[in-house]
Order: sequence, then structure tokens, then C-alpha cells
Amino acid sequence: MYTTESQNEHLEDKNTSSSTTPQILKDSSISEHEETKETVLSQTEETKPQMEKTYSCPPQGKLNKLITNGVAFFMAWCVVWSFSGPEVLPGGNLFGLLIIFYSAIIGGKLLELIRIPSVPQLPPLLGMLLAGFTVRNVPFLSNYIHVNNTWSSTLRTTALTVILIQAGLGLDPQALRHLKSVCLKLAIGPCLMEACSTAVVSHFLMNFPWQWGFLLGFVLGAVSPAVVVPSMLLLQENGYGINKGIPTLLIAASSLDDIIAITGFNTCLSIVFSSGGILNNVLASFRDVLIGALAGAVLGIFVQYFPSGDQTKLPLKRAFLILSMCVTAVLGSHHIGLHAAGGLCTLALTFVAGINWSTEKVKVQRIIKTTWYIFQPLLFGLVGSEVSVASLQSNAIGICVATVSLALLVRISFTFLLMCFAGFSFKEKIFIALSWMPKATVQAVLGPLALETARSSAPHLEPYSKDVMTVAFLAILITAPNGALIIGILGPKVLTRHDPNKVDVELTKLELH
Repeated sequence: MYTTESQNEHLEDKNTSSSTTPQILKDSSISEHEETKETVLSQTEETKPQMEKTYSCPPQGKLNKLITNGVAFFMAWCVVWSFSGPEVLPGGNLFGLLIIFYSAIIGGKLLELIRIPSVPQLPPLLGMLLAGFTVRNVPFLSNYIHVNNTWSSTLRTTALTVILIQAGLGLDPQALRHLKSVCLKLAIGPCLMEACSTAVVSHFLMNFPWQWGFLLGFVLGAVSPAVVVPSMLLLQENGYGINKGIPTLLIAASSLDDIIAITGFNTCLSIVFSSGGILNNVLASFRDVLIGALAGAVLGIFVQYFPSGDQTKLPLKRAFLILSMCVTAVLGSHHIGLHAAGGLCTLALTFVAGINWSTEKVKVQRIIKTTWYIFQPLLFGLVGSEVSVASLQSNAIGICVATVSLALLVRISFTFLLMCFAGFSFKEKIFIALSWMPKATVQAVLGPLALETARSSAPHLEPYSKDVMTVAFLAILITAPNGALIIGILGPKVLTRHDPNKVDVELTKLELH
């Protein structure tokens, strides 16, 4: 009896528990469903105001930012107009500079958008150059866009100063010490050889006088750091050629190459536009070089210690001092007749100053690079706007292209021969020779400089200076994109790759002669 009742009670308890289990599961599922529903509703409620804010009135987000920047730019234009009057209206200098500046920026951005699979990115400076060329040669735009020759020349000279500052700060004393032999060969040999070959070709092909031929040769003789340096840094980051220091070699030699070309150009410029004898002009150029180097060394030592290391915003103050001193040196040297002194003063100042800055030099370089972002569109936009299709002769383009091509062929061949005694393999020698062809920044500055000098002091020499300008323009168009493509495509295929994290490139162990 007791047993039966206990069994029944046990069965009842079991049934009760079994019946409550699905109820609990059901309740839990309902609660989970309700919680999920509440979460979805809460998320919807949270996103709903955001969507309302996006399309609210007044607008928010990117549209608000766009309108704000547009109004700010318009008000800045109104303020300038209130000071200068017609200068910012169509036909004025400021209006022309603004149109060229923003057209060059847009041209550079459009070129960056062109992405071809397995093909390296083209340099934006090419788009800037073509934008300035378009502004000049479109009939409607060219009627309202004018820039005073003095303004244009001053801005291009300032851009050259920024280039020289970057070159001086970019010189690595340790790399130069251990690669001095091959670096000097690579910087001096191809530049001088291309200058001489250009003088010969232009004398017989373009009927240039010898002094104008050498002037054109030094315009073409400079390699472009704006193309070579970024391409080499990219290869270096990926580990190509770092075991023999090829990217470091080309980066260091590109700055020295520009120094040789600019010094030679200033010497030839003084010979061409001077009424004295050639010997006197050469001696005057050496005098300018000596004065510039000494002044730069003294100012560089000064900037090493002033401002002192205990001051705040040290990189900004150093960058300001360097920019102000170098711009004054370059522009002032032209005013007092020492044309070659300003460039050498800039290079010596920045190189000497950077020796004592150690790691702080990188911060100064970043500030100078920001300044270059402003002057780069102006430089290439103004250079492109100097070339007029209507003024070109029917056979001028073909002759200019032939001159550039023959000079390039000599330069590439001579560079290959120089590297035959430097301890590189056959593929590496080919890569170095082809990487040493891009031209852009120095040509963009020196090409128009001869034209500006002829317009101001010797109008009868203007036809020669226009031909120099045309050759410089075509050299940029031909070599800048092709050089960037060759470096980007050929580098990974012919250079030996090593892991940058495992390979410590010690320049002292490089057996380069």
C-alpha cells in the first residue's frame, strides 16, 4: 500500500517535472525572442535618428563640410579681392595662379585614379604638367588666364629652392662616405656625358650655337628625384636590391646629379647672356660657387645651434629658418648678379645643418615636404602653361624628340659602362642604367628660366630659349612616365629580394669601387 502510493507520487512528480520542462523552454524562447525584438527595435531607433540627421535640414556630415569649405574659399577670395581689386578677376595674375594651381591638383588626382593592373602608378606631376598645357592651349580659357612673367619666374625659382633644400637634407653622410666612389661616378659621369652629347646633337640637328647646346645639355642632364626617390623607397621597403644598397645608391646620387646639372646650367647661362669673354665668365662662375659654398657652410653651422635643443617646436623653427635663408639666398643672388651662388649656398646650408640634427632631421624634412606639396602644382602647372601649340613649328616636335632620344641613348649606355666596374651583376647594371633616365623637377625649373632671362635682357635670343623650353617639356613627358614604369616593372624582376627585417644593410661591407 505504502509502496504503491509512493510510486504514484513519484510518477506524479515525474509527470509534473516533464510537463513543466517544455513550458520553461517555451518561456525562455519567448523571452529570448522578445529580447531580440527589443534589440532590433533599439538598433532601429538608434539608426533612425542618424538617418534623419544625414538627410536633415540644415545638412550634416560631408555635405556640410563641402558647403563650409566652399563658402570659406569664396570669402577668402572676397577678402583678397577687397585688397587687390582686379588681380583676382579673370585676366588678373592671382586669378590665373588660382586656376593653374587647382587645375594642376585636379590633373594630378585624375592621373592617380588611373590604375592599370600589374602596372606601377604614374607620377602625379605628369597630370599637373598636362593640366597647365591644357589651360594654355584651350582657346576660351587662355583668353582669361594670364600670369605675369615676373610672378611666374619667382614662383618657379622658389620651387627650385625647395627642391635644393630637399636634396641637401636628403644627402646621407654615412652613405656618401661608404659609397663615395660609385656615387660620384653615377652622379657626375652620366650628367656630363649627356650634356656633351646634347650639345653636339643640338648643334648639328637644331642649329644651336655651342654655348646654347651646352646650356640645353645641362637642362637635360639632371635626373628627377621626384620620380627616382619614391620608386626606390618602394623597392627598398619590399626588400629589392637592399643587399647591395642599390636604392640607397640611386637616392644619394640623384641629389648630387642635380647639383652638377644646376651648377653647369648657371655657368652656361652666365656665358650665354653675358657680353664678356668665356674665360671671364667661367672664372666668375667659380667665384659664385666658392662664395655660395662658404656662405652656406657658415649659415649651416649657425642653424645647427640656433635654435637650441631646449626650445619648443624645434623642427618648425628650423624649417622656417632654412626656408627663409635659402629663398633669400637664391632670389637675392639673382638680384646682385651672383647667379650660381644661391643654389650652392642652399645645398651647403642644408647639408651642414642636417649633420648635427641626427633623428630630428626627419621632422624638418616632413615640414619641407609639406611645402613642396604647395609648390609642385604651381611649378608643373606654370611650366605646362608656357608651351603653346600655336607657336610651335611643324618640324620642331620631331627634332626635339630626336634630340632627347639620342642624348638619352648616350646617357644610358655610358651609365651601363660606368657600372661595369662597380661590382654589380649584368641585370643590376641594366636596371641602374635605365633607372637613371627620368626627368621632371629640374627640367621644369631650368627650362623656363632661360626663356625668362631672354625676355628680360636679350629678346633676340628668345627663339633659342623657346626651343630649350620645348625640349624640357617633351623630356618630362617622355621620360617621367616611362622611367617610373621601368623602375616599377623591371625592379622586382631583375633585383634580388631579401627580407628587410632580416637583412641589415651595412654599407661598410659593400665592395663597390
